[in-house]
Amino acid sequence: MFERELKAYWETVVDTIQDGIMIVDNQGTIVSVNKAFVNITGYSEHDLLGSRCTMLNCNACDIARNKDAKQWCRLFREGKLKMKRCVIQKSDGNYVHVLKNAAVLYDENKKAIGGVETFTDITELLEKDSQIEACRRQLQSSDGFYGILGASSVMQQVFDLITNAARSDAPVIILGESGTGKELVAKAIHAAGPRSNKPFMKVNCAALSESLLESELFGHVKGAFTGAYQDRKGRFEAASGSDIFLDEIGDLPLVTQVKLLRVLEEKVIERVGDNRPIKINVRVITATNQNLKKLVQEGRFRHDLYYRINVIPINIPPLRERVSDIPLLAESFFHHIRLKTNKPIEAISPEALQAMMNYPWPGNVRELKSSLEYAFVSCQNKVITPDHLPPEITKQKARAVSSGQSMSTRDELHKQQLVTALRKTGGNQSKAARLLGISRVTVWNRIKKYGIEIDRIIKS
Repeated sequence: MFERELKAYWETVVDTIQDGIMIVDNQGTIVSVNKAFVNITGYSEHDLLGSRCTMLNCNACDIARNKDAKQWCRLFREGKLKMKRCVIQKSDGNYVHVLKNAAVLYDENKKAIGGVETFTDITELLEKDSQIEACRRQLQSSDGFYGILGASSVMQQVFDLITNAARSDAPVIILGESGTGKELVAKAIHAAGPRSNKPFMKVNCAALSESLLESELFGHVKGAFTGAYQDRKGRFEAASGSDIFLDEIGDLPLVTQVKLLRVLEEKVIERVGDNRPIKINVRVITATNQNLKKLVQEGRFRHDLYYRINVIPINIPPLRERVSDIPLLAESFFHHIRLKTNKPIEAISPEALQAMMNYPWPGNVRELKSSLEYAFVSCQNKVITPDHLPPEITKQKARAVSSGQSMSTRDELHKQQLVTALRKTGGNQSKAARLLGISRVTVWNRIKKYGIEIDRIIKS
């Protein structure tokens, strides 16, 4: 009687609903399903009707069954189930994530005669969540070593220097060509040190005139110059208890160099227009792409200041000296740019990657990123090829990798980078993933793909 009445009133209605619907009697036998349920599970209506609902192997029902209770399922004891996230097994043996709601069906005498359950397929939503999480990780730049990517031996040495420098209060000078990432290194020193909870101050010494630069660094008092309408703190005061980064230190005017020397030696500053000393506690980090020794010889940079800031020098290698890092950097920039542009480009071709590895990169990492941004504009296909790169890159003849090994494919480079990272982390896959700026799953997949034996790597 129950099944006949159901078909008479509800068959047309439930078949128009996108969520799967299953109705069982009070023994758990399936008596009705709609088309959406058939599509979700992959079972035919013939297979489902008359079968026990336990055939779905729902992980939520495993907890719900109670053989000692009067009713076989908790649903009949509690009367309903609301927004329960669970997994059910399809006809092909695979599992599908669903959101389940359920309620008991009663007859006119308030006797439980069955139950109805609705299933919303949330597989696509979970995939979107995974994509959003991946995007979040990419855009947070939490990959690599404080946002710096590199698995080559020269970059591992830089990371060690950063770690050691972060523990000291001594001045640090970062040396390297334009575009090598000197500011990233300065930020990493701050982030890895005990002052990381304080603001990180940055001043570009080449961007301001002499008068404005002194005011920016040391502050000024009201009336010190035209436009000084009130007292103003400088960056050194604002950075007290923290780190200050003076970029392009080679362009610092000689007059300002004298004042900076006093700051380093006496730990005091004077605001422009004032002669009262102000005590500060600041660690100075400087950077330049110029040859400071040559500037000292030419009289353009004070020798005493040079020796005062050159306590902990960190040399950032140019990209041409760490060719094995190019695929890692290119892949990271590729994902970032794809997220920003939302362009359906799927990969960089091996030929394009090889062209990038053959190029000397005079603009270093900054130029590499710019070249990929150019490629995203010029590429109208799904794969970036050499034709999509800036012309000067594709004209470069092939050259050997700086390590002396033949690295003609991306797989070989990935393997070398992974081996280096695993050796560096003592075989810890999670730490190796953070070092390389990839997920732990990717590390595991590459270990299997390349047949890497971790125990042998650690012992070697």
